[in-house]
Amino acid sequence: MFPLSSLEHVSSSVLSHVNISAVIVFLLVYYLVRFYQKQRDLSNIPPGPKPWPVVGNFGGFLIPSFIKTSFGQLAESTDSMKSIMFTLTDQANVYGNVYSLFVGSQLIVVLNGYEVVKDALSNHPEVFSDRPDVPSVTILTKRKGIVFAPYGPIWRKQRKFCHTILRNFGLGKLSFEPCILQGLATVKTELLRLNEECGGSGVNLAPLIRNTVSNVICSMILGQRFHHTDHEFHTLLGLMDRGLEICVNSPAILINMCSLLYYLPFGVFKELRRVERDITVFLKRIIAKHRETLDPENPRDLVDMYLMEMLAQQAAGEEDSSFTEDYLFYIVGDLFIAGTDTTTNSVLWTLLYMVLYPDIQDKVQAEIDEVVGRQRVPSLTDRGSLPFTEATIMEVQRLTVVVPLSIPHMASKTTEFRGYTIPKGTVILANLWSVHRDPTLWDDPDSFIPSRFLDDEGNLLRKEYFIPFGIGRRVCMGEQLAKMELFLTVTSLLQAFKFRLPEGTPPPTLHGRFGLTLAPCPYSVCVSPRS
Repeated sequence: MFPLSSLEHVSSSVLSHVNISAVIVFLLVYYLVRFYQKQRDLSNIPPGPKPWPVVGNFGGFLIPSFIKTSFGQLAESTDSMKSIMFTLTDQANVYGNVYSLFVGSQLIVVLNGYEVVKDALSNHPEVFSDRPDVPSVTILTKRKGIVFAPYGPIWRKQRKFCHTILRNFGLGKLSFEPCILQGLATVKTELLRLNEECGGSGVNLAPLIRNTVSNVICSMILGQRFHHTDHEFHTLLGLMDRGLEICVNSPAILINMCSLLYYLPFGVFKELRRVERDITVFLKRIIAKHRETLDPENPRDLVDMYLMEMLAQQAAGEEDSSFTEDYLFYIVGDLFIAGTDTTTNSVLWTLLYMVLYPDIQDKVQAEIDEVVGRQRVPSLTDRGSLPFTEATIMEVQRLTVVVPLSIPHMASKTTEFRGYTIPKGTVILANLWSVHRDPTLWDDPDSFIPSRFLDDEGNLLRKEYFIPFGIGRRVCMGEQLAKMELFLTVTSLLQAFKFRLPEGTPPPTLHGRFGLTLAPCPYSVCVSPRS
């Protein structure tokens, strides 16, 4: 006979398992009932593929690419990234240029084509300028800053202030040109050194380009530059890259379906928390140093100006002011990451296309030689005299679209759009890829043809449906700075060097890899001085 206590323990254990199973079954049934009830309530939404229970359309064509990426199969995941862009664009042929998808129970409306994207973001800005509460993003940004903060009076006030201050420090002005050229001089010297050391195996351009681009934004917002050998700064840039990659191309994407996963004590979830902590320590230390050394008579950068505005509002008794050190931290993080990632990848894409299309590289260099020569570095004043060079840069931007789905928008209220009902809280994806690959707007849209941006006399053509920086009130605040950096970096490097693939190296794929932006897959080049 078993002791009574043992029987009670077995009975208790069985009941415990039964209770857990009952709870799981109850929750599953409850979720399914709610899911199908919500489907019935979403009347007149744009058409789209039928969602699966629980996972929505995430289980259709997104999960296969997610699985490949999670297992680190880079080549396959980059192919999957491009297939996702083509799939999202091709769905418009089935359901129209405005169609619906579901991630879990979250409704997503995808906008395809220039007219639809422009109509939503430019003609209905009060409705479609908000940002969604995406758990993986919200956990990291607390819905503050410039890029990911919700649309409203606080965002407008913060963005206007930052834009004004950055313009005062040279944003989009010729006066900022020396700061950009200073970093490029270092890049040229380092390229020669690394090229000699590699022995023909090629140089990875990414670290050098990322460093010089990030130093430009550092000069404006932090008032300092970091040497390319600075270990802490190099580590910070690596952390930012890794954090963005984890959020998009790893199992951490599941945080968006269950936010509690962020706190799991292992794997990429633990790594994401470490990345966030290390970036926070670095940026908050810089802000604290600015506060301790602040001289109101001689502001050095955006951080100083922000601290002065914060103190002024405190002195005026504005207790509910949004100008706080906490908000400043998220602004600095936004500007630092966005100002580095997009421009860096645009430069890397352009140089990659120059390697893969040496005839175009030769033609760009011939134009630079004719207009600028070899005795001085290119200047922003040369832009109007280098139409083929400008057209080449624009064609690379058209084909690569470094932010192919823009930063997600959200409907701030229920509205009627193009005959459909868009419920409040719907995530809006503006498919810029579809705009730049639209065969009704571009002849042979998948081919690299810089001359499409030139008229019959060789003058530059600016087309309204060329929108690599987005459109509407959420258009990239650093657009002018990015254009300056991209032009000066590409022209300076092509004036000085000939770029080619290492001997015997197969051409790298043009599919790219997705983080915050669409970046080229890692590649190396051999550098030959032209002088």
